[in-house]
Amino acid sequence: MQMRFMSKGMELADTSKAYIQKRLGRIEKLVDSMSEIEVETDCDKKGMYRVEIMVKTPHDLYRSENIAENIEAATDVALDELETQISRTKDRRHDLKIRGGRSIKKSIVVDSDARF
Repeated sequence: MQMRFMSKGMELADTSKAYIQKRLGRIEKLVDSMSEIEVETDCDKKGMYRVEIMVKTPHDLYRSENIAENIEAATDVALDELETQISRTKDRRHDLKIRGGRSIKKSIVVDSDARF
């Protein structure tokens, strides 16, 4: 898995970077090893931090953005949104696979009196 950090208008401290990497461990468990993660941080003049996280997989692109007063809070909310998106997509794919198997099973008729 490839991670890339970008900062605009600020220098990302090592402690913040380590915190973000630790929290990204939850996302790494949900996606395959062929994915790429981009984290973009920004600080405006009012002292608000914007964190944008993009996860690129071979089939999908997941993106989450949040603005908060500190970088850790913005990271936590953005990662929660990403986790929800990824798990929803995985559940949907699993359900479609199950439904496809059921429809194939119903279309195969061994005997007209057989029940499935």
